[in-house]
Amino acid sequence: MTHPHGGLALVKALQQQRVERVFCVPGESYLAALDALHEAEIETIVARQEGGAAMMAEADGKLSGRPGVAFVTRGPGATNAASGVHVAYQDSTPMVLFVGQVASDQRDREAFQEVDLVAMFSPLAKWVANIDRVDRLPEYISHAFHVAQSGRPGPVVLGLPEDMLSSDCDAAPVPAATLPSGLAAQHDVQAVMRAIGSAERPLVIVGGGGWSARAAEALGHFARLCELPVGASFRCQDYLDNRHPNYVGDVGIGINPALAQRVRDADLILALGARLGEMTTSGYTLLTPPLPRQRLIHVHADPSELGRVYRPELAVVACAGAMIEQLAAAAEAPSVERGAWVRAARDDYASWQQPEPTPGALRMENVIARLNEVLGDDAILTNGAGNYSAWLHRYYRYRGFRTQLAPTSGSMGYGLPAAIAAKLRHPERDAICLAGDGCFQMVSQELGTACQYGAAVVILVINNGMYGTIRMHQQKRYPRRPSATDLVNPDFAALARAYGVFGETVDHDDAFADALSRALEHTRRSASPALLELRQDRQALSPRLTLEQLNP
Repeated sequence: MTHPHGGLALVKALQQQRVERVFCVPGESYLAALDALHEAEIETIVARQEGGAAMMAEADGKLSGRPGVAFVTRGPGATNAASGVHVAYQDSTPMVLFVGQVASDQRDREAFQEVDLVAMFSPLAKWVANIDRVDRLPEYISHAFHVAQSGRPGPVVLGLPEDMLSSDCDAAPVPAATLPSGLAAQHDVQAVMRAIGSAERPLVIVGGGGWSARAAEALGHFARLCELPVGASFRCQDYLDNRHPNYVGDVGIGINPALAQRVRDADLILALGARLGEMTTSGYTLLTPPLPRQRLIHVHADPSELGRVYRPELAVVACAGAMIEQLAAAAEAPSVERGAWVRAARDDYASWQQPEPTPGALRMENVIARLNEVLGDDAILTNGAGNYSAWLHRYYRYRGFRTQLAPTSGSMGYGLPAAIAAKLRHPERDAICLAGDGCFQMVSQELGTACQYGAAVVILVINNGMYGTIRMHQQKRYPRRPSATDLVNPDFAALARAYGVFGETVDHDDAFADALSRALEHTRRSASPALLELRQDRQALSPRLTLEQLNP
């Protein structure tokens, strides 16, 4: 390197923030940053499409608790990456996206691939800015990492004009972000404990960002000592070991009807980090807005979230992961007996875990049962969107924190990029991606990324030849008028083999166990992915619904 430039200052600032890995699709708009990464001790993962790079960064942020970082180019690169930014925003995941931008002297001329990043990303991110002065690069990077991790975590987008990046710069980087504790005021902790102590039918709903394995352990202690049933908000099922006697299921899409009734019957809801959005409230019906029948204690890191839909009896501005440790330290047995309430809720969960048979020679309830049997407690399971995920959410038992990576935004195509990021972050652990045939084909090119960097993931492609979720809603609202939901698919196992990796097709229950064993053995002894195509009967729309039932 002949002289220090903005790209080098940027990479030095990332090193100060303890960034170990970045995900990107290269572009000429940020060549100076790529040049600086050439000699940096930061691993650079080159994805095949910017949406995949952004989702990998988002998943990496979930797993590490620190901002995942992605680089993309202007215009098409930025628009492709927007899907991953939206996932990070709705999932409260710390993330920083850098977008190469047109030269500053060409801005507002609709130059080649120019896009107004501030206008585009402001609804999707916590903060968006263009860095116009090279000497302010360390300042902007520091602020970005503070914003991404403070309060409710989320994504930040920074534009990098190419002339700024290539300018001479000798600015010193700023040390790593100093973050607030997120702790609640002690009087709020005491108020929560008083309310919980006197409730006869309390229910805890956990979710949101800012959690950790330590917080999950504290949650288990708190729930057991205070005799509290714990439900997980949508796609937060790994916040409490599902074997814990106080875990009672997920409060999300396809909720156990018995659990839904318990939410309605509760005399106190303690929402710890959960936003109480549409998915968690079954379309805002389990709690009635704006004044729920249940007493509501809402703990959230973002004060603007408190009272946004529901008026709480007690609103606490705190990071739920930090406050649960305070609550665990203050936990004591309740003044009223409610062991029976907890046991009944747990029994409802156990009953809901019993598989209901679905049509076809290969049944997803048996697939998930096998995953439960053979995967270790630390295995990471990922998925995107689609009805196939209903079997996973209902029947799989998550045993450790951050073993579930799935977008609360319901974004298709998330599973494979997330699994790649997980395997790179934790190469010693199994990473299993479940994806529908439509979901997988939105990101199937990222198989190349997995191969290039030795991300030995296992991919289960559930192939029913259609966009199943949309067909289900279509059949309900417009019976016998299927439109735009059929898929003509490739041979997915052959596609995997074309990448030089393990690929196999499974079309009946008896073959799945051995095929899964071969796939897992392949990934555990090599740095190479494996793909199983699971051919599912299209009659099996969901764990409880068939096409025939919708159209008798």
